[in-house]
Amino acid sequence: MTFDRITFDPEIMGGRACIRGMRIPVSILVRQIAHGATVDEVLADYPDLEAADVEQALQYAAWLTSEQILAG
Repeated sequence: MTFDRITFDPEIMGGRACIRGMRIPVSILVRQIAHGATVDEVLADYPDLEAADVEQALQYAAWLTSEQILAG
């Protein structure tokens, strides 16, 4: 999976996963959605974002939590 909207820059937010080089960490967006915010509410809070940014943040978070099952 390609995450072209997720960037890592040591000069921005200490290298945390952010959206398109902005100072908006993926974790903030995921946390807002997890606490019941809608995508429209997130976009209202961060006018520089696009719906695709929020969608990719959620996809990235899901990818990070993917379980690897090892046959034993």
